[in-house]
Amino acid sequence: MPVPLYQARAEFFRILGHPVRIRVLDLLSDGPMAVRDLLVAIEIEPSNLSQQLAVLRRAGIVTATRAGTTVVYALSGVDVAELLRAARRILAEVLTCQNALLTELREAELG
Repeated sequence: MPVPLYQARAEFFRILGHPVRIRVLDLLSDGPMAVRDLLVAIEIEPSNLSQQLAVLRRAGIVTATRAGTTVVYALSGVDVAELLRAARRILAEVLTCQNALLTELREAELG
């Protein structure tokens, strides 16, 4: 029995729902990176990064290529980078609205 589209989409967003995975995808949005460079940028244990990269690789969100002893990761397509940019725009809009409400509440307390 095929999985309903809404369920597949929920699983996709669940995969994205980890701070390290989001950070990796943000970094890869600028272009392919070697694992050693990802480790420096993210500052986590190698085993933790490896685990998160494996999740993204199994989901088909990133690709890995080996050049000698170096493994380089890249986004599997440009749509992921666009999704991350859209998420930033949405978050900025939400926070702007929340900030406006906070300002209004503070002004009401003073008034």
